[in-house]
Amino acid sequence: MRIFSLMWLVLAGFQAVLRAEISPAHVAVLYNSAVPESRKVAELYRDARGIPAENMIAMDMPATPDISREDYDRTIAKPLRRQFEARGWWKRDFQGDGVTLPVMNKIRVLVTVRGVPLRIRQVPKPKPREGAPPPPAPANPIEGHDEASVDSELAMFGVDGVPTDAVLANKFYQSEKSISEMNLPFLVLTARIDAPTFATCERMIRDAVEVEKTGLWGMAYVDVAQKLPLGDGWFESVAKSNRAAGIPTVVDRFNDTLPKNYPMTDASVYYGWYDWNVSGPFLNPQFRFRKGAVAMHLHSFSAEQLTNPTKNWSGALLEKGAAVTVGNVFEPYLHLTHDFSILQKRLLAGFTWVEACWMAMPATSWQGVVLGDPLYRPFKHLDGTGERANEDIPYRALRAAMIEWGRKPLERARQVEQAADRMQSGVMAEAAALEMVEQKDTAAAVLMFRKAKGFYVNSEDKLRQDFHVISIDRTANRKDMAVRGLREAQTAYGSLPGGDAVKAWLDILDPPPPPPADPTKPPGIPKP
Repeated sequence: MRIFSLMWLVLAGFQAVLRAEISPAHVAVLYNSAVPESRKVAELYRDARGIPAENMIAMDMPATPDISREDYDRTIAKPLRRQFEARGWWKRDFQGDGVTLPVMNKIRVLVTVRGVPLRIRQVPKPKPREGAPPPPAPANPIEGHDEASVDSELAMFGVDGVPTDAVLANKFYQSEKSISEMNLPFLVLTARIDAPTFATCERMIRDAVEVEKTGLWGMAYVDVAQKLPLGDGWFESVAKSNRAAGIPTVVDRFNDTLPKNYPMTDASVYYGWYDWNVSGPFLNPQFRFRKGAVAMHLHSFSAEQLTNPTKNWSGALLEKGAAVTVGNVFEPYLHLTHDFSILQKRLLAGFTWVEACWMAMPATSWQGVVLGDPLYRPFKHLDGTGERANEDIPYRALRAAMIEWGRKPLERARQVEQAADRMQSGVMAEAAALEMVEQKDTAAAVLMFRKAKGFYVNSEDKLRQDFHVISIDRTANRKDMAVRGLREAQTAYGSLPGGDAVKAWLDILDPPPPPPADPTKPPGIPKP
C-alpha cells in the first residue's frame, strides 16, 4: 500500500491546468419547433449546462434528415441570421467583393439537437446535351461539390456572399488557444446532440455532466488499419499521446479491424478504422463503453445517418454507450476529415469537446459533424483532482506514476509492476505489459500478460491477455504458435461471446478447407 499512498500524495499536490472556460452565456441552442422531441432535447441540455433561456432558438424546419440547399437557406441559414441580428448577438460588415461577415459575435458555440436536419443534398448538375461528351473530371476532387453537413455549414453561416461548393478554411484549425481567447467572430463552433433514440440523447447529456465530476478513466483501444500513411500516423500519434498521459492503450496493427466480439472491456477511449458499418467488439450485445467514453471510427460515411444503430458508425457508437463521437455525412476525403491526432492531444490538454474537434478540423462548409455535449471536458481531472471512484483507482495510479516518474521509464515500470503485485491488479499488470510491447521487450511482456491473466477475475479480461500474447506471435510471423494459442483459447473460452473473436482470427491464420464439390451438380463449363 505504501506505493499507492505515494501516488495519491503526488496527485494531491499536482496543480490543475487552467483553461479559459466557455461561458454558457456564449452558447446558443437551435431546435426544430416542428419536432416535439427536438425541443425536449434542447431543454434538457439547457438545464444541464445552465444555458440562458434567451439563448434558445426555435425554428420551423423540415422534419427530415436530408434537405436541399434551397431549403437550408430558406428555413435555417437566413432565419438564423435574422435571429442573431434581432437579439443583438452579432454585428456584420460588408467586406467588399460581395462578402458580408460578422465582425463581432457574442455566440461562440451553436448546439444543434435531434430534429434539426443533418445533411444538405448536392444541387443537381445540368445534364450534358444529348450526344455531347461528359465533362472532364476536375483536377481537384472536391471542386463542384456543394453537398455538406448542416452543422459544418452553420459554423460559417454568418458569412454571406461566398460560393457554396468546395470548402472554406477553418481559422481555428490547429489552435492551441481556447475559442474564448481567439478573435474569430465569423466562426461559430457547432456540435450536435443527436443519436438513434431520444433516450440516448438524454444519456449523452447526463453522462458528460456526471463524468466531469470524476474525470474519464479507463482503457484505450486504438485500431490501426495499415491503410494510408496519413491516417495510420494519426492513430499511432493517438496511442503515443495516451501512453504519455499514463492511459493504458491496446493497439491493434493488423490490416483487419478488431474481430467480432473482441473482449474490449473497460473502454473509455476508442479510435478505429476502416470498416463501412459497425463491426468487431460492438456487435456483442453485452458490450458497453465506460460512462463518458470518447469513441470514433474513421470512415467516409460514418455519420451518413444517425437513426439506425446497425449501420455506419457514429450512431452505433453512441448507442453502445459513448458520450461523444465525430463523423462525416458524405465523402470528405481523408485530408479534410478530423485529424484524430490533434483531437486527442487537445482533449488530453483539457480543452472542451467542441474546441478539440474544431481544432482538429481543417475545413468548414464540408462534411464533418461533432456529436455530443460541446462543453464536455473528459480529461478535466487528469491532474488527479475530482471525485474518487473505486473503479478508477488503478487508472489514477497509472497516471500518478507517469507524473512522478515520466522521465524515468525504468523506475516507473518497476513501481507499476510492484504496485500490480501488491494490489493483485490485472489492470496495472496489463498496462505494464502493453508498455513492454511498445518497448519491443516481448519476452517480458508475455510473462506480464500471463500474470495479468491470473489477477483478472472476468473471463473476457483473461481472454484479452491471451489475445495480446497471440498478437505477439502473429506479429513475429510465428503462425504455428499463434494458431496453437488460438486453439487453446477456443477450448477455454469458446462459449463466451469473445469466442467469435478467436474463431475470426483462426479463420485468418488457419482457414478451413473449401467445402467438397456437390456430386449431384455437373461441373462448370470451363471458359474458352
